[in-house]
Amino acid sequence: MNKTYCPSLTEYKRRVARVVNIGDLPLGGNYPIRVQSMTTVDTMDTLGSVEQTLRMVAAGCEYVRITAPSMKEAQNLLEIKKELRKRGCNVPLIADIHFTPNAAELAARIVEKVRVNPGNYADKKKFEEIEYTDASYAAEVERIRERFRPLVKICKQYGTAMRIGTNHGSLSDRILSRYGDTPLGMVESALEFLRLCEEENYYDVVLSMKASNTQVMVQAYRLLVQKLDEEGLQPYPLHLGVTEAGEAEDGRIKSAVGIGTLLEDGLGDTVRVSLTEAPEAEAPVAKMLIDRYTNRAALAQHIAPLVGEEPINPFQYIRRITREVANLGGQNVPRVITDLSRLPNLEYADLRAAGHLYSSFLDKFQMSDLGADYVYTGQRPAPFMLPNGLKEIVDYSAWRDAGQRGEHFPIFTQAEYAVTAVRHPELNFVFHNLESLTEPALDQLRADSTAVVILYSENAHAMPEIRRAFFEPINAGVTCPVVINRQYPALSPEETQLYAATDGGGLLLDGLGDGIVLSTELLPERSKEEWLSTLDGLNQLSFGILQAARTRMSKTEYISCPCGRTLFDLQETTAMIRKRTDHLKGVKIGIMGCIVNGPGEMADADYGYVGVGKGKISLYRGQDVIKKSVPEEAAVDELIELMREDGRWIEKEVVEEPVGA
Repeated sequence: MNKTYCPSLTEYKRRVARVVNIGDLPLGGNYPIRVQSMTTVDTMDTLGSVEQTLRMVAAGCEYVRITAPSMKEAQNLLEIKKELRKRGCNVPLIADIHFTPNAAELAARIVEKVRVNPGNYADKKKFEEIEYTDASYAAEVERIRERFRPLVKICKQYGTAMRIGTNHGSLSDRILSRYGDTPLGMVESALEFLRLCEEENYYDVVLSMKASNTQVMVQAYRLLVQKLDEEGLQPYPLHLGVTEAGEAEDGRIKSAVGIGTLLEDGLGDTVRVSLTEAPEAEAPVAKMLIDRYTNRAALAQHIAPLVGEEPINPFQYIRRITREVANLGGQNVPRVITDLSRLPNLEYADLRAAGHLYSSFLDKFQMSDLGADYVYTGQRPAPFMLPNGLKEIVDYSAWRDAGQRGEHFPIFTQAEYAVTAVRHPELNFVFHNLESLTEPALDQLRADSTAVVILYSENAHAMPEIRRAFFEPINAGVTCPVVINRQYPALSPEETQLYAATDGGGLLLDGLGDGIVLSTELLPERSKEEWLSTLDGLNQLSFGILQAARTRMSKTEYISCPCGRTLFDLQETTAMIRKRTDHLKGVKIGIMGCIVNGPGEMADADYGYVGVGKGKISLYRGQDVIKKSVPEEAAVDELIELMREDGRWIEKEVVEEPVGA
């Protein structure tokens, strides 16, 4: 099987895509990776759309997408465009079309680009299992092609670009019947449309493979590039995005895991970060992700290229097979290690930074859902017994000097480990990087059933170097667990979030990593309170990365989709639902502003809250509508009632300390 999906697995090289002109702003080739976003104002509100567009452009948006669900909105794009041009704003506009070919054909005469979703553009999505014969399948494809052909001709005539944007959640029944709910189905859905474009000698096409599930999203984009190459199709530019990423930190982490993983391998020509926030908040996040690669090639140190084939499948999630050591590796979820080594005078209460909350009133610990599995204390072991379940890692020299205590697990440098015979009988950690994973080192690890590797890189091109380092034990048949270690200098909290999510998440998506530790050695000194805040942030970030990569679910996940079709205040509603349900560990709730994207886009959710009319909500279990047209004011209570019926509801625990405690 051909596994080639990017220019290089070890060297930073951007894939050179075909150039597509969108207005006066070309995309692809050697042009910069572009930033885009989407308005959330009703398209019929001309001035509201114009004002929001101007705010988005001011925030760094280079293309602006506006929904056009019917003819009247498509026609109103002309008024919006006129007003923008009158105000001196020449930003290229993109019409977002789902079910209405006639609206697309009108919009293509007005704006610089149209986006069509092949899953519901003249195709059927009724959540029906239909058996297609080869003949009936081919006849259906031909019917859709004839419905799509006029749009291609109009785009060609008017010099309008097109994005063929597949969404995981809105694949047609026909595609689902043949390929299932898979990355291959997503790719094939787009290629059907693309082949027709090429037949008509129309090449101003951009492609996207969006999903709310980051594993599916990354696999689909990789497979798309491989298929384009395999079929001898043009190297079309890629629009990157994770659909319905959510809000705040979770939305940013999830976006970075999906988008950043692809950018690391040189894929992507334009980025849209989809947050449940005002659209002008999206562009700075997209820009921060993109800017990390501006000088990457110049800063990257050489990584020894891989000899032979990549030993993992980039198109399918398969976790690396490892032996179990204590609670690491094997079938265990990836573990979180929180680095407390820089924290002076460690006290009981300080363990809150690792998610373990101490109540002085009750004189006991309560572990939150984001409670670390291990704390690293370096040269300063904790001067007290840790709460049940929390384990401590100390430097080898401190472990040796403290009398090799059983409840402490030592961490060795590679040099120490190579020559030291005295080890903990159950669990020993050892630092490694690509360079140190030599044949003798791998032989030692193979022979030691207590060894766990902490794998790090000091390369600016860190994620590919760590991935390359993972290939060494895989190819040598060494199955010790490996924990991903990243460290960053003083950055803004948001930069740290995005970089760590990209580096850690990208590896986890490939099934690599039995844990994560975001260490602090590159950070400058600070006060104890500042350290506690920093460490708490890094601990939460570690859990957020594992959740976004779908490898350890420790909190409720919200899948929400902002656009101009939304029938209620999405931010306010998401916040309200979050307040009532954020204790439901691992439950996925889709909050969809409109029925267009509703059931399909939240394909991954356990429950759905979908706007179906002014003040009316439909509630879903998976993709099945359970309660229709529920009044908005009662909908959250009804959603909770539905979870209660399914045995998924648990009451929220409120831990209160007495006054003065």
